[in-house]
Amino acid sequence: MAMKKIKKGDDIIVIAGKDKGKRGVVLKVVDNKLLVENINLARKHVKANPNAGEPGGIVDREMAIDASNVAIFNSATNQADKVGIKTLEDGKKVRYFKSNGEVVDI
Repeated sequence: MAMKKIKKGDDIIVIAGKDKGKRGVVLKVVDNKLLVENINLARKHVKANPNAGEPGGIVDREMAIDASNVAIFNSATNQADKVGIKTLEDGKKVRYFKSNGEVVDI
């Protein structure tokens, strides 16, 4: 299986779309789509479920955003960055920032 450039728990910044410039943490990755907290919110009408104790009404829910519209956030340079994958001497694959060569996975 190929290594993904963006994973769950990564700090990302949106580079295209209605939420451009916003930052968030990846909650879930499905194929090429990401679920990011407080990004790409949509108002959904939810039916009440008394058995589960859920109230009905209108709720804001995160919708999936395409991976091409986000970039990983580099805290060292304080801006969006591209990610590359390289193999270390011990054979382990790691992700690294293209701008400064720092390893993402620690």
